[in-house]
Amino acid sequence: MIELNTQKAVELLNSIMEFELAGVVRYTHYSLMVTGPNRIPIVQFFQAQANESLLHAQQAGEILTGLEGHPTLKVAPIEETNQHSVPDLLKESLNHEAKALQLYKSFLQVVENASIYLEEYARTMIGQEELHNMEIKKMLRDYS
Repeated sequence: MIELNTQKAVELLNSIMEFELAGVVRYTHYSLMVTGPNRIPIVQFFQAQANESLLHAQQAGEILTGLEGHPTLKVAPIEETNQHSVPDLLKESLNHEAKALQLYKSFLQVVENASIYLEEYARTMIGQEELHNMEIKKMLRDYS
């Protein structure tokens, strides 16, 4: 085992919190902008994504404070393209999820071989983000 770089872990957890909180706002906005005959299931999908982003932010915050860090009050910048077709929203979602995946992979690099618990947390989150990417790609297939 190597020694955990707590400062770097806390910094990354704060970045994850900021990004996941931005996801809450992003997905809530998306759920309000969906129109068309498939509106209801897509709205439900985006609402579920918003709820999951909040849960992920809370999980990161719990670990961060467990490491004696101070959780951020910031939200990561959210780009507004004003493109609200379902394919546009899904493409933006895919981009957002890819960035989240990178954050969790960066966190894994910091905690690997330093903490089994933090490593497992990172791997679980990476798996969830990879699954989200696959789901969104499947949803986009009919629009290509």
